[in-house]
Amino acid sequence: MSPFTPPRGSPRLTPRGLAPVEAAVPKPGEPPGRPAPRILIVDDQRNMRTTTALVLRQEGYAVSEAESGEAALARLLAESFDVVLTDLKMAPLDGLAVLRGALEVSPSTQVIVMTGYGTVESAVAAMQLGAHDYLSKPFKESELIVRVQRALEKRRLLVEVGLLSDEFRERYKLDALVGRSAPMRDLLTKLVRVAPMDSTVLITGESGTGKELIARAIHANSRRSARPFVPVNCAAITESLLESELFGHVKGAFTGAVKTRRGLLEEASGGTFFFDEIGETTPALQAKLLRVIQEHEIRRVGDNESIPVDVRVLAATNQDLRQAIAERRFREDLFYRLNVVPLNAPPLRDRKEDIPLLAQHFVDGFNRRNGTRRALTAGALQKLTAHDFPGNVRELENVMEQACALAHSDAVEAKDLMLEARWTAPEGSSRTLAQDVDEAEKRAIEAALARNEANLERVARELDVSTTTLWRKMKRLGLRKD
Repeated sequence: MSPFTPPRGSPRLTPRGLAPVEAAVPKPGEPPGRPAPRILIVDDQRNMRTTTALVLRQEGYAVSEAESGEAALARLLAESFDVVLTDLKMAPLDGLAVLRGALEVSPSTQVIVMTGYGTVESAVAAMQLGAHDYLSKPFKESELIVRVQRALEKRRLLVEVGLLSDEFRERYKLDALVGRSAPMRDLLTKLVRVAPMDSTVLITGESGTGKELIARAIHANSRRSARPFVPVNCAAITESLLESELFGHVKGAFTGAVKTRRGLLEEASGGTFFFDEIGETTPALQAKLLRVIQEHEIRRVGDNESIPVDVRVLAATNQDLRQAIAERRFREDLFYRLNVVPLNAPPLRDRKEDIPLLAQHFVDGFNRRNGTRRALTAGALQKLTAHDFPGNVRELENVMEQACALAHSDAVEAKDLMLEARWTAPEGSSRTLAQDVDEAEKRAIEAALARNEANLERVARELDVSTTTLWRKMKRLGLRKD
């Protein structure tokens, strides 16, 4: 039996001839190229599922189907949907399990529950758990379409207004995370969802994408926000010193250990500990970090007694840790302990629509610090948007600071922007790959030295290497601080 009650005189829709392809015709009035809203229909009754899908596909929506609660949760983890329509009575996972899963993966996804006769109480309970609306079977095609349109409008407002509003950013302390692009909206949605939990988070992304800012935002929105946030750059400290810094040491543990000292993990008790560039640690140290996460205890250098610690662990890396595992540079068991909730910081080239917002953000910051009234011209914005920014947000920030400082007037023009062109070898050159790499490294270090007034610590942080590695590279390349 069809789940719909069509208007008198209208043809009855059937699933006959339904193509398995999940394509959608653009809705009238939509801008060309704009993706159609994505809808997931969950029902263990095939006739109900396919007929509902056909109605929505004819309205121009991109529709997917799931024949069970398990299949729905698998799709929700793998793909993003704007609206989920789910039946309540399914086994073994019912519609409430689908509802919880959808909201956990993406809080802005709107869920409409479909109920049979006599189960309205269950629908009300679902709405109390966060469902947007419910439909009682049988329902009219027009009623289905109106409910879906309302759900999509609510999602649009949540994403475009609520998620990016000043009140939202102030509440969740997200002022430093600027952007309206789809990758940033997805990141912020997951961040706000995971922050109140105590789950371990692994933040991946290229250098300069703002991984530490993400970690600080997670801490600021957690129940540990009143306790310390302690970051450590694992690439900037030698292994022996890093172990002592993390775990502390007892008197006489090594030459120079004149008294017992607490480690940073103890200092962060009750708060959040952030391991930046976790991929730079050695397998020996990784084994000790695994114990911290698994057992919530540490052992000071030179001590035989364990000390309990209560910290939430966040970690970040710009490396492919799965590749590092294959090369036996990173422990697989530690990876799975860290990768409980993965977050990815998108590169700037994948969210170019955010470049004008970020550029204005940096100009506003420059004006506040210096009492100036710099403003970007249309030509400057166009030049910025056309650039790839291999150094990501950090590179954009440096470019804007330099342009605002050296601009001849309050109007920052395209000619004021000093964007570094990518170096390419001259035609016909017979240079080796090693020579090309050395030349590229030399140029990068020279530029960083100039930007940071030859302060090696700042240069090392910008280039994401340890000061020891930086010094060795400079010596090999014949570079001096001046």
